[in-house]
Amino acid sequence: MASAQVAAAGPEAAAGKPPRTLWHNGDFLKFWVGETVSLLGTQVTTLALPLTAIRAFGASDEQVGLLRFVQLAPYLGLALIFGVWVDRVRRRRVMLAANLVRMVLLALVPVLYWADALSMVTLTVIACAVGVASVLFDVSWMSYVPTLVRDPGHYVEASAKTGVSSSTADVAGPGLAGVLVSALTAPVALVVDAFSYLVSVISLLIRTPEPRPEQGARRHIWSELRDGLGWVMRNRILRALALVGFCCNFSMITVWTMFLLHGTHDLHLAPSVLGGIFATASVGGLIGALISGRVIKRFRLGRVYLLAQSALLLGPTLLATAAGPNWLVIAMCVASFFVTYLGLGVANVIIVSLRQTSTPASMMGRMTAAFRTLLFGGGALGGLSAGLLTGALGGKGALTAAAIGSAAVAIGLVASPVTRLAALPSPAELRVQ
Repeated sequence: MASAQVAAAGPEAAAGKPPRTLWHNGDFLKFWVGETVSLLGTQVTTLALPLTAIRAFGASDEQVGLLRFVQLAPYLGLALIFGVWVDRVRRRRVMLAANLVRMVLLALVPVLYWADALSMVTLTVIACAVGVASVLFDVSWMSYVPTLVRDPGHYVEASAKTGVSSSTADVAGPGLAGVLVSALTAPVALVVDAFSYLVSVISLLIRTPEPRPEQGARRHIWSELRDGLGWVMRNRILRALALVGFCCNFSMITVWTMFLLHGTHDLHLAPSVLGGIFATASVGGLIGALISGRVIKRFRLGRVYLLAQSALLLGPTLLATAAGPNWLVIAMCVASFFVTYLGLGVANVIIVSLRQTSTPASMMGRMTAAFRTLLFGGGALGGLSAGLLTGALGGKGALTAAAIGSAAVAIGLVASPVTRLAALPSPAELRVQ
């Protein structure tokens, strides 16, 4: 098995030298392209699903919040269990199955719509089922990347490249979604996401052999769940990343959902305008991902993390204070999301690199699952809170409340041990913390 892995890594690895950059790692590049296309399609769904509920069924603020909640709620109940399981199996097969399921489910929405058989209940059930498949994929892919990227020295580069993918999808996806929803209607636009998962399935047909999971003594699921949570909570760096990440995801999903409701109901913005706002602002995330590697090399890691996360958490303040003529309100909304995504683009590279460096392969799935539970759990609760607060306070009042809460978290960032790191620690240094 070892010789096969060396051969798959290429001639430089066979000679004892890792590839100069990941541009020479063909299988990683293939995986990266597929994931980029998949993320682009996901952005279409993120906008198209709630707009389907609003425009096709006249969904209330609370119903839209519930729809967003059920998309992310599976992370609360299933991420840890799935994380234990994917540490026992080859992850590539799990990812293939998850994307096939998502492809079929999303393709069902336009079919049911054309057959006049789509209802709010059916849409909610499909959203939840897609969320379950997304949990399975998400706890697998990050654990799978080290199979393709064997040198820990390339983890930052891999994180930066996947960050560019996410940010590129954030830039192109909302604009594309807005145009498709306007031209095809929201349910039909979901065909694009179904097709993107097909591309991702094809991209996973790669040659690098995935090592067989370690087979030790008989393992028990509940003890392994405790192991995964314990691994994160005992390490002060991972613990800090997870808790701050929960708050950041809660803030971002809350604000995004509130703005979608506020923009649709109060500002009366068309889907193409909403998509344009998100697309233009998301250039910030792309810039953040592109410059992250150079910024991390030049400045103290902790200082970069502090500034990036502060930008993410203080960005909503601009939304809450937006006033004046319509063009100025739209400009301030773009600026708010631009600052948020810029911070996210830089912070994500640091966070993913620290998580991968600090965790051995045998624990990677459970560590990822613990993070996904907290991060997407925060997002799920944020979506639900957004619908309830908007229904109670109105769009503007809800955005103001969210901005105040987000700013309070930014103040607490100074206590995080991550902000005191000078550089990316070695795996040995991180694991003893």
